[in-house]
Amino acid sequence: MVSTTYNQLLKIGEVSSQTGLSVKTIRYYEEIGLLIPTVERSESGYRLFNSSVLTRLSFVKRAKSLGLSLSEIREILEIRDQGELPCGEVKQCLEAKVDAINQQIADLETIKGEILELLA
Repeated sequence: MVSTTYNQLLKIGEVSSQTGLSVKTIRYYEEIGLLIPTVERSESGYRLFNSSVLTRLSFVKRAKSLGLSLSEIREILEIRDQGELPCGEVKQCLEAKVDAINQQIADLETIKGEILELLA
């Protein structure tokens, strides 16, 4: 176990209340590897999180709101955890999202035009 003392660690319910994420979501994020460096287990098997999990979960929420997939988010976090700056990776993901949004806008404009023709 990491040399962190228990009074510095947060239980999953505390993390949930501070982040607004459900306990189920936090467990899922741990299972898929998004929370690896921020969680440890007590001797009785309970999840205990260091306070950096709050920043990490905040990043995950923001990244999801920008349209990044959990897989893309995990890749970015893995790069960061290795001590590298994920700026290039983030930029590439966001550029791909902008391209996808532009395509959706073009598709919607096409549909809008077809609907307007039907109405005319």
